[in-house]
Amino acid sequence: MLKPKMQEALNRQVNAELYSAYLYLSMSAYFESRGLQGMAHWMRMQFEEEQIHGLKIYDFVNERSGRVILAEIEAPETEWDSALDVFENAYGHEQKVTGLIDDLVSLAYEEKDHATASFLQWFVDEQVEEEANVSQIVDQLKMVGDSGAALFLLDGQLGQRAAPTVAPDAGGAG
Repeated sequence: MLKPKMQEALNRQVNAELYSAYLYLSMSAYFESRGLQGMAHWMRMQFEEEQIHGLKIYDFVNERSGRVILAEIEAPETEWDSALDVFENAYGHEQKVTGLIDDLVSLAYEEKDHATASFLQWFVDEQVEEEANVSQIVDQLKMVGDSGAALFLLDGQLGQRAAPTVAPDAGGAG
């Protein structure tokens, strides 16, 4: 059973993951409006992945006899200056989420909640991957600079991103 402090923190994280999904969908819409279909697709896949993350925590709270309380999701940003600006914002957002996950892990240890600490390790590992992926795209966009042809090629490459898969330990919610 979850202690109240841990349950509240996990509920906040469900909200944060759903906000992340909402933010990435907004970024996808931005790219759609700019004719960058590959980047729009990449962000759409990120949107789906963040929904999976939120549901994974949602299911965990329920499995631990907790109570999920959904809160209002803040409206995401909708305008950026460039593709680079979008991905730099995404990278900053992933760094923020990493901090939130780290705080959850610390709380789990403070509460001596080893089951939650173990569960959260998947998110710790996932955040390493998330930051690395977005950082790589930021680096590529910096190399591209103002080259429309290079941006076109990168857009095509990002359009190849596969749909996220449900993690095997997620009980169908991934």
